Amino acid sequence: MTAIDLPRLAARLPPRPLTRYAPSPTGYLHLGHVANAVWVWGVAGALGGRVLLRLEDHDRVRCRSAYEAALLEDLAWLGLAPDLGGPKELRSGASPYRQSDATAHYESVLAALTERATVFACDCSRKDLALAEGDVFNQETRYAGRCRTRGLAPGAGRGLRLLLDPGEERFEDARLGPQAQDPALQCGDLLLRDRLGQWTYQFAVVADDLRHGVDLVIRGEDLLDSTGRQLRLGRLLGRPQPPVFLHHPLIRKPGGEKLSKSSGDTGIRELRSAGASPAGILGLAAQLTGLQARPDPVPARDLAKLFGVG
Repeated sequence: MTAIDLPRLAARLPPRPLTRYAPSPTGYLHLGHVANAVWVWGVAGALGGRVLLRLEDHDRVRCRSAYEAALLEDLAWLGLAPDLGGPKELRSGASPYRQSDATAHYESVLAALTERATVFACDCSRKDLALAEGDVFNQETRYAGRCRTRGLAPGAGRGLRLLLDPGEERFEDARLGPQAQDPALQCGDLLLRDRLGQWTYQFAVVADDLRHGVDLVIRGEDLLDSTGRQLRLGRLLGRPQPPVFLHHPLIRKPGGEKLSKSSGDTGIRELRSAGASPAGILGLAAQLTGLQARPDPVPARDLAKLFGVG
């Protein structure tokens, strides 16, 4: 069974599209990460495309080299080999596929963006945002624009934001269909670098996808709401053609929450210790995201078959 219109998707992409698998080494891989890998490698294989492995370690507080090493080892055990950003490239010192090695690139991108759009310093904390807009559990808190006109100089303890004017961003998700989002109403002015001096996910991922030439972004439904702001930022960075987005189902707990590293949910290391096989784990992740009716084992080489190819 398949959940997407593969010929329609292929028509929107170049002959050998490039997608990416981009985990953050802030903990050990769990079944939710495997679900994303099943979709990434499966769709790429079905399209005759390529997979780039990128380590999104912009959060220097929580990321650990031990988690990075474990992540690479777990992917190899599962049989998931990237076409770009493989272990040799990542272990050979500074790599273009590791965000913590890309500071100079991000500084250059930020400088170019500052010439094209309004970027301003902001000293607002999360508490400030919650007080201004109200803090609703499990919902994004919108930035209300407090520092837009304060004229703060960039410096320690101050983040950098991109001014976002109102306006819809329309796109067609390869699985969910037509979408319309107004980033200014969703999140307000976009945080590019936080008050600790760390690049944000929203900024780094758009800069990286542009630099790496990613044509197809395959990720979980929890990131659907980030798409409009990333399309807007990509256009401001000079990207002539945005990537195609495909948001796949998440694996949920019985209460509806998504799996998380911090909760230690269904860790791959625990499943391995319990005797699970690579094909068994891949098949379970495929079943839990609607790609097959039963948790039948699926070797990594056969993931494209889940999408009707092979």
